[in-house]
Amino acid sequence: MRGFLIAAIVVAAIAAFLDFKKGLIPNWLTLPPLVIAPIAHFVRAMALGASREGALLEAGSSLFGAAFAALVPFVLYRQSAIGGGDLKAFAALGAICKVSVGIELEMYAFILATIIAPARLAYEGKLGQTLKNAGTIGANFFRPKEKKKPVDAEAMTWFRLGPMMLAGTLLAAFLHWEANE
Repeated sequence: MRGFLIAAIVVAAIAAFLDFKKGLIPNWLTLPPLVIAPIAHFVRAMALGASREGALLEAGSSLFGAAFAALVPFVLYRQSAIGGGDLKAFAALGAICKVSVGIELEMYAFILATIIAPARLAYEGKLGQTLKNAGTIGANFFRPKEKKKPVDAEAMTWFRLGPMMLAGTLLAAFLHWEANE
């Protein structure tokens, strides 16, 4: 499993670098792990002597990891709160790390973001407007289509989630390193 943790760290590090520098996480980084990780988990399980059914369960756990790690980011993406690259990167990390570690690293990333983002926005003098926009976006989720309030695109503030993703991945890998051979 350590190999998968290392792979997750590499993907998260590249995503963090590209997100920080260019403001995007490209498909060439996120889509291959979504395909390769379930296959790699299957092959690893077979190599370790698992039955075909056991290996299929490992591959399925990878697919479920991608799906569950994408749930919260998908809702945020639909509300224009995060970008598509963030969504696909979380799904890729979930596929690599499977369900429990994938969700755990995502939780760490979001916790770190909720601590760092307000501090940065307050420093830049944008916290009040950002909170107002977040409230409008959150309320729009529960409003019927005809009663949704617009959010001024010019007033939107973007926060690079890639570095938080890397920090969450490093923390999860650190916490699970000894448990895996």
